[in-house]
Amino acid sequence: MKIEIFDPAMCCSTGVCGPSVDPELTRVAAAVYSLEKKGFEIKRYNLANEPGIFAENETITQILNEEGPDALPVTIVDSQLKKSGKYPTNEELSEWFGIAQGELTEKPKKRVTIQLKQL
Repeated sequence: MKIEIFDPAMCCSTGVCGPSVDPELTRVAAAVYSLEKKGFEIKRYNLANEPGIFAENETITQILNEEGPDALPVTIVDSQLKKSGKYPTNEELSEWFGIAQGELTEKPKKRVTIQLKQL
């Protein structure tokens, strides 16, 4: 199974780069991260950074021509339009990939090392 999410034009996909945090973008970023870590094929494309991918996809081109950029985000599952205008819910993602919803909330772990001798 392959899922592609076509995002509207934005500065980042995490939802934490603007003046306020967008919890929906943060949720989607966490879910995508968790799915990628489990080896599932899921991709996100940002209209601002990857317009060529939008132009190459016939379904996305048709949606943008008919409805404009307000139709984004769009989710395509195995080359079939699954959702437009909203991001997939965790329930939908867990159903499509056959996993528990709790498995979609893994957060990246960063390790910080401090060299006390250098201080």
